[in-house]
Amino acid sequence: MKKKLLTAFLVTALGISMLSGCGGKNSDDNSTKSEQSTKEKDQEAADKVAKLIDDIYVQERTDKTDEQCEAAKKAWDALTDAQKELVEGENADPDYFGRDTGDASKDDPLNEDEIGENELLVVSFGTSFNDSRAEDIGGIEKALQAAYPEWSVRRAFTAQIIINHVQARDGEKIDNMDQALERAVKNGVKNLIVQPTHLMHGAEYDELTEAVENYKDKFESVKIAEPLLGEVGSDATVINADKEAVAKAITAEAVKVTEYESLDAAKEAGTAFVFMGHGTSHTAKISYSQMQTQMEQLGYENVFIGTVEGEPEETSCESVIEKIKAAGYKNVVLRPLMVVAGDHANNDMAGDDDDSWKSQFEAADAFDNIETQIAGLGEIKEIQQLYVAHTKAAMDAE
Repeated sequence: MKKKLLTAFLVTALGISMLSGCGGKNSDDNSTKSEQSTKEKDQEAADKVAKLIDDIYVQERTDKTDEQCEAAKKAWDALTDAQKELVEGENADPDYFGRDTGDASKDDPLNEDEIGENELLVVSFGTSFNDSRAEDIGGIEKALQAAYPEWSVRRAFTAQIIINHVQARDGEKIDNMDQALERAVKNGVKNLIVQPTHLMHGAEYDELTEAVENYKDKFESVKIAEPLLGEVGSDATVINADKEAVAKAITAEAVKVTEYESLDAAKEAGTAFVFMGHGTSHTAKISYSQMQTQMEQLGYENVFIGTVEGEPEETSCESVIEKIKAAGYKNVVLRPLMVVAGDHANNDMAGDDDDSWKSQFEAADAFDNIETQIAGLGEIKEIQQLYVAHTKAAMDAE
């Protein structure tokens, strides 16, 4: 009897144990499936936002642009922090909405009506970096308004991709060229002066002039002022007063920031300065070579001109590194040769990725110190006054 009871007890215990074991396995499976389901849902939500961002990462404005910008931001705000990290598209990434580039409220888009008869339209490529937009582009615009109070200063950007980015992320609406020119027409502007903040007569400048040409009959007078470096010139040896003024201004500012007493003092300390421009396949790329010529003619032996795109070839990062190594400089200061300190300055020049200029200089293992100065040309007072002078020349032109 005792044996039967013991046997029954063992069978019952074994059964309970087996049931418990089966239940644990099912529980683990359910947990795994739940985790997979959550990951899939997170990725699906992130992919939808990535698609919405890619849809507004375009260079053409449509009737749906405002609606698309609003939808993209609303969808981004609805994501969890974990989902935001998963956003990845053709052009989309977590930085599109997530990167802190400063306070957008400090910037004035200058898109008001009530312009009056005289308008000074300041046209820039643009930047989504809020601080740089306010300090660099805004700095130039404010200098022009102070110099010509009888003219109404307004803004236009040529990069619709940037306009959409700023609108979607910060709710700030900036006119593109067509919008700005239509606004001028509707406000009864008679005299229009367009002041590009572009560096040179490149592709962006060509597009600007083409846009203005389509509206020239709608105003009594239309004039387009020179970009920062003035006329291009025929070859690398041709320089002008604008290039000389820019060379002196940017070098003096870079030296001041490093706290050297002078450029010669920096040279004696083994320090070279590199000004990194964008580069272009446009014929205006010779302007970069001319700026190098200008530095040399000023006796600035430890100043070098480079470009992100490596066009012209002698301005590539590799070429500049070899020049500085050959000259024997052990310290390098990198600074943008760009009106704004935006994506190129923060990422291509000073970023931590292997292909940034800072990283490439460090990888060369030939220098003791690499310093970056993230500041656009637009915040330099002397540069602002060059734009003021170019506007005045356009005003005085017959």
